[in-house]
Amino acid sequence: MEDHPPVAEFRDARWYAVRRAGSTKPATYRCPLCGKLLPALTEHVLVLPEGDSARRRHAHTACVMKARRAGRLPLRDEVLPRRPGLLARLLRRA
Repeated sequence: MEDHPPVAEFRDARWYAVRRAGSTKPATYRCPLCGKLLPALTEHVLVLPEGDSARRRHAHTACVMKARRAGRLPLRDEVLPRRPGLLARLLRRA
């Protein structure tokens, strides 16, 4: 199994980034949300606490969806205000 940060450190994040994982690597991970084994060749997602790829964890898609519905896995846009777009920043300078 691949070595990852402790689950407590994973859960301490203010927000998370989630993306699909695609792997042909014959590895097995442990889902940080349910604690069960997750074969890399099955469909799953990567969860990055505060967007930090060094702290990424592989998780079951169903576990992530359940945690999102329960409000335990907020995304960045839900926690931090969105940065103004380029046009808004340019107009502000004028």
